[in-house]
Amino acid sequence: MRPIAPLKSPPRWDHIDLVLLDMDGTLLDKHFDDHFWEEYVPEQYALAHGMSLEEAKGKLMPRYRAQEGTLNWTSLDYWSGELGLDIPALKEQVAHLIAVHPFVPDFLTGVREAGKEVCLVTNAHGKTLDLKMKKTSLGGMFHAVFTSQELGAPKEDLRFWVALRREMMFDPARTFLAEDTVSVLETARRFKIRYLVHILKPSSARPPGKPGRFYSVETFKEIIP
Repeated sequence: MRPIAPLKSPPRWDHIDLVLLDMDGTLLDKHFDDHFWEEYVPEQYALAHGMSLEEAKGKLMPRYRAQEGTLNWTSLDYWSGELGLDIPALKEQVAHLIAVHPFVPDFLTGVREAGKEVCLVTNAHGKTLDLKMKKTSLGGMFHAVFTSQELGAPKEDLRFWVALRREMMFDPARTFLAEDTVSVLETARRFKIRYLVHILKPSSARPPGKPGRFYSVETFKEIIP
């Protein structure tokens, strides 16, 4: 399957039927996830094992990286078992940090009013998804939600997109995807999804990334239909 050339201009909404949206870092502020895994979990792990925070981080970060790009990477059940911590309960304790990015509600309203089908595609575990939808009230804005756990592969894997197409029978040439992870955009490109947008500022606590090979924006304000 030969990939199409990356898009370097704004999406042409009259050529788009399906809008696919990532959740963490794209619709929602990734500061919650970064703080949780890089600070809060190490703090709790350090307390549970009688070690310093730096020691805990030194043990956890390589274990995180070893699972990156796999289904385990976002599985709360996996990490609860691996770390001996109640990860879903810990997420509830810092859920006040869950936040919607600026202009996301306006964008969602705009694409729905333009008659597009809007679907969430996420690597997030079902328990994380439920928590975030409850905290943000975004759930009612999607026609459907698809998770990597349900489809059997992470979005970085071409098998995710093959499985998604079996579920929806969409035309990649008339499909839009917004995503903050370049490796996911690359895989979607291999699947010939035509309209790819890279979100440059996934976290409010960190500076935006630099534009690369994909059309990129810092906020959805730049591409509201």
